[in-house]
Amino acid sequence: MAPFLLALTAMVVLCPPLRAQASLHDPFDRLLRAHVQDGLVDYDAFAAAPEFARYLASLDAVRPATLSEDDRLAYWINVYNAYTIQLIITHGERTSIRNINRTLGVLQLKGPWNERLVRAGGQVYSLDQLLHRVLRKEFHEPRVHFALVPAAMGAPPLRSEAYTGARLVEQLEDQARRLLSDTTRTWYRNGVLGVNQLFIAYERDFGSTRQESVLFVAPYITLRPTEPQKKRLTEGKAIVQPRSYDWSLNILKKS
Repeated sequence: MAPFLLALTAMVVLCPPLRAQASLHDPFDRLLRAHVQDGLVDYDAFAAAPEFARYLASLDAVRPATLSEDDRLAYWINVYNAYTIQLIITHGERTSIRNINRTLGVLQLKGPWNERLVRAGGQVYSLDQLLHRVLRKEFHEPRVHFALVPAAMGAPPLRSEAYTGARLVEQLEDQARRLLSDTTRTWYRNGVLGVNQLFIAYERDFGSTRQESVLFVAPYITLRPTEPQKKRLTEGKAIVQPRSYDWSLNILKKS
């Protein structure tokens, strides 16, 4: 074989197609950077973006079992957040996700989280199935609760970037700190720890006992220098008080 053909053959073998080199989540990353500000979402912009529909379609072609564990977890987090945005778009909701699938003001059994709209990895899921049967069952990563955003102001803020396996640990840790060290979201006063309600709903994901879950939170808490009850917190003995949860939509309001 001529030297030129040998070199060309080597290039074809060693270099994957350009399409394969591009990150699956790059389109979602660009959309998040363009249309999410301080955790607030421009849902109309996502609805109008043809690349968002193409990104959702691309998720179904992925075979998660072929991915590394970090890439697989990043994939499912992005699936959850992207399809939550799609759920809001599909129903034209602009007040609260809890309004979806209500009848005469009553939240029906189906609800927003049991609608089977997620097409990913060749399967069809509801958001609830994705959370409980995939994310919580397969990964046992408590910080995932800081990354999943159910389109509510009371939820952790949606990042203006997609999750990636290469940066997953950094991103999850940053999400934990954003929620837990922000004194407007999490506080500790006089031996009482005020936390997001997700800690009550998924307490056993953070520890097998209440003490263990408090110990998980403790390193992130911003303490005043004179706080007299530091010892109770660092020993996991703080009284836990769930904060009220704001279900209003995390929508970016345009002036």
